Amino acid sequence: MEPQPTAALETVFRLESPRVIAGVARLVRDVGIAEELTQDALVAALEQWPRDGVPDNPGAWLMATARRRAVDLIRRRETYARKLAEIGRDLPAAAPPPQEPSDPEDIDDDLLRLVFTACHPVLSAEARIALTLRLLGGLTTPEIARACLVPEPTVAQRIVRAKRTLARKNIDFEVPYGPDRAARLGSVLEVIYLIFNEGYAATAGDDWLRPALCEDALRLARVLSALMPKEPEVHGLTALLEFQSSRTAARTGPDGEPVLLEDQNRHRWNRLLIARGITALDHAHAATGSGAPGPYVLQAAIAACHATAHTYQETDWPRIATLYGLLAARTPSPVVELNRAVAVSMAEGPAPALALVDALAAEPALRAYHLLPSVRGDLLAHLGRTAEARAEFERAASLTRNARERALLLDRAREATG
Repeated sequence: MEPQPTAALETVFRLESPRVIAGVARLVRDVGIAEELTQDALVAALEQWPRDGVPDNPGAWLMATARRRAVDLIRRRETYARKLAEIGRDLPAAAPPPQEPSDPEDIDDDLLRLVFTACHPVLSAEARIALTLRLLGGLTTPEIARACLVPEPTVAQRIVRAKRTLARKNIDFEVPYGPDRAARLGSVLEVIYLIFNEGYAATAGDDWLRPALCEDALRLARVLSALMPKEPEVHGLTALLEFQSSRTAARTGPDGEPVLLEDQNRHRWNRLLIARGITALDHAHAATGSGAPGPYVLQAAIAACHATAHTYQETDWPRIATLYGLLAARTPSPVVELNRAVAVSMAEGPAPALALVDALAAEPALRAYHLLPSVRGDLLAHLGRTAEARAEFERAASLTRNARERALLLDRAREATG
């Protein structure tokens, strides 16, 4: 039985829109227009697929349709002759974009060009993150708001203003070189990290995982590692994503339900990815030298503790707690403190960890963060305060927008009181 066109389109568009936007942006040199043309292709699909059926390669159909519209737009512009001179040849409707002159440091990857363009220093750090999550990650405004822990209207304004700024400043769709590339690297790493996290534990929807986002983020991290072999944080992020990706197969059950770390079958962890993570972490340490490790290197070291432990109980929890302490000192964050509390609970017991969690209760950024009551519920359950634990799990379930995670939290609420 063929999939329903509307449902299939929603799935395909979610997965393919970043690639379509990136491919079109290379032609029109404007990410805002590229997104609009991609949306036009979506509208065309909504009109044609229910009538003609879902194409055999729906992603290629969207790309070809958006590119044809891009070509039409270029031809309508008064500057069409100049555009042809820059591109170097005529633009057939569905042909791949023309190759640019090669450079030893060139990255021939439209997605990566899109990331660096959206992370241009003319934008604020917050705008860079929001725009790239929208364009590359394909996330909706509510999902970005959840990922960044800010109100939805704030995210919407950031995205609109960012696209206008890039257009007004006539920013090139390119991967920069030299000092300009280094200046944008921090934002690029942060964006890749957030995209991976959205794929690793989706903030909304019916699926716990969005593997395509994880794959794109990991691929981009690997490309950056090859391009910047002396940057420890690039290797650190790559190592972190390798370690996290190694657990993907074990993180869901037969019906797609989430499986917590302590319950995962570690035989299903991908040992090749773990080995790649260890190698990347070694490169990060070598590049760091005698300097202090950065936040991604520290997070990768934490992930390595999990990846190399034979069982949940055998994990080096004291080391993880120490590493989280170093991370909190390097990049203070209530989320980092919450994670440190989890490690402290395993290393020292639930009581001292609960004190750490209670100290975070007044943090504005965590007010609607479902993992705060989730962690608190787990600690209360271990202390035998079952009624309180149930209430916390129920509160966490009310805060999450992910259907799978909500079901898990409600199950834990029922288990808390037997």
